[in-house]
Amino acid sequence: MDKINRRNFIAKSAGAVAAGVFMPTLIPSSALGKAGSVAPSNRINVAFIGHGMQSGGHRGDMARNRNTQILAVCDVKLDVLDRVYGEVERINKERGIGNSLQKTIHYQECLDRDDIDAAFVVTPDHWHVAISLYAVLRGKHVYCEKPLTLTQREGRILADAVKKANVRFQTGSQQRSERAFRKAAELVRNGAIGKVKNIYISIGNFPPPLELPETPFPDTFPKENYDLWLGPTPWRPYHPERVKGDYGGGWRRFWEYGARKEGDWGAHHFDIVQWALGMDNSGPTTFCPMGTDGAPCRFYKYENLPGSPTIYINPPGNMDAGKWGGGNRGEAIRFVGEAGELLVNRGDVLKTDPDSSLAVKALKSGTTRLHPSMSHREDWIQAIKTGRETICTAEIGHRTASICHLSSIALRLNRVVKWDPKKEQVIGDDQAAAMLDRPRRAPYFLGA
Repeated sequence: MDKINRRNFIAKSAGAVAAGVFMPTLIPSSALGKAGSVAPSNRINVAFIGHGMQSGGHRGDMARNRNTQILAVCDVKLDVLDRVYGEVERINKERGIGNSLQKTIHYQECLDRDDIDAAFVVTPDHWHVAISLYAVLRGKHVYCEKPLTLTQREGRILADAVKKANVRFQTGSQQRSERAFRKAAELVRNGAIGKVKNIYISIGNFPPPLELPETPFPDTFPKENYDLWLGPTPWRPYHPERVKGDYGGGWRRFWEYGARKEGDWGAHHFDIVQWALGMDNSGPTTFCPMGTDGAPCRFYKYENLPGSPTIYINPPGNMDAGKWGGGNRGEAIRFVGEAGELLVNRGDVLKTDPDSSLAVKALKSGTTRLHPSMSHREDWIQAIKTGRETICTAEIGHRTASICHLSSIALRLNRVVKWDPKKEQVIGDDQAAAMLDRPRRAPYFLGA
């Protein structure tokens, strides 16, 4: 069955099992689509690219999910690749999948396979768009971790390519698939706290980037593989700290590979603000460093919305005290409106004031309701099967990542940056405009 027909078949008839065919009883029931499982011919074949700290839960789900099976794993660190291959191979054997699992250091080798339907991209940020675009241009569905992009310009290229290819794309901003965040966004959308004035976000800080000395390459990560890891970014001497996966630093602390905290926690919370304000296809207009108009922290504004809501990033405690005591509440989001306040955080935390019942009360009929999802990965799988859109499309991921990049540009230049979200252009600042993209080191060009 060719790849186009196969994908149409999955979308239209996943879970259907041919009846009346004799099969030996030693074959596991999962391989036949019995006992609530899905036959291998109807499962979504996934290539899993990148196996750092964020990948374990994703990989475990994709390997065991009744609707999916991993047929290729890719990573440039050889010890990681061998470990992951062994892990997935054991699961595949348990499920009766056979010996079709591929391991490679080159993502192109698995994405060029006709039998691969979809790709999971869990690499460092600087590889997100190149791999996702390569997959999309070959008709693969993609789940890509956040922040979606390394630069604002490559995000527009990817979002447009996804629309043209008509594949299902999920950006890994999984807070959209958590009850409290969806309810918070619905309350704000429906005016439960009145016109929004200010929003306070805590995203934390990374240590400053380091100048690292050169160290020898380990046997499990030779020079040619390190070159692949660097990809489109400038050549830097090898040091294990540069390539380390670490939520407190590692590669995340370097501008070369992402947007530091703006792209780390910021990508999560900026995304929820976009959702709550109904700006998924637009964005803010002004990005300001600390000290602008006397503000004790950096901020950005939606001057294209009534009341010009202002989002303060890492506000000091006395600024963010709110109705629930002092600031410093971890990575929470606090919405302040003309008629009340709302605080939302992970762990299903949702608080409202002055009407505390809003957090648990059902919304009235006829109000605006948002895309329901209680599992980000399952939402993607069902989108592939049914053809509907995901909860966090490439366009949405690009728009949120644009905020990460523009906020970072204002921070690095230490000046106000004006933005036209409709034209996606910086206004009146050539230096800031030039930072919307970056040179790419040969031969690591987009689409190659």
